[in-house]
Amino acid sequence: MLKETRELEETLVFYYIIALIIIALDQWTKWLVATKMELGDSITVIENFFYITSHRNSGAAWGILEGQMAFFYIITTVVIVGIIYFIQKGAKGKLLYGVSLGLILGGAIGNFIDRIRHQYVVDFVNTYIFNYDFPIFNIADSSLVIGVILLIIVMLKEEKAAKKEKENGKKGTYHSE
Repeated sequence: MLKETRELEETLVFYYIIALIIIALDQWTKWLVATKMELGDSITVIENFFYITSHRNSGAAWGILEGQMAFFYIITTVVIVGIIYFIQKGAKGKLLYGVSLGLILGGAIGNFIDRIRHQYVVDFVNTYIFNYDFPIFNIADSSLVIGVILLIIVMLKEEKAAKKEKENGKKGTYHSE
């Protein structure tokens, strides 16, 4: 029992380590862009596809809700507390679920740090996909998106398993010994 409890605690620590790695990588890359590039500067990585562009965003994705910092502080605080709660209560023994929550937590905190320190978020990943100039983003944004996609996968798998279990229950499976 003690060994099992310790293993579950170590698993939870792993999810927080994922969040810490995302936060560190996010803050380091933002610092590099903010200190080594002028606002608006762009470095070509892959022509017509991928650029490092120094940009500041005082809103959310695509610049929506620009300047609404109080709103972002409240929402992000609620999200962070909620994610920690779900890691503690529901991620034990559920690797994909825990990893998704760790990624979301790291991304949320990464952008939250920027909003508190600067009143904006440093963005720099600039991509053109099929000639569409996708909005500029950062490591925290990527982590949030990947975490949410993984969370959706987990939810779909759980829904499918619950549906299958319910169907098997209705059929009244018979097991002979």
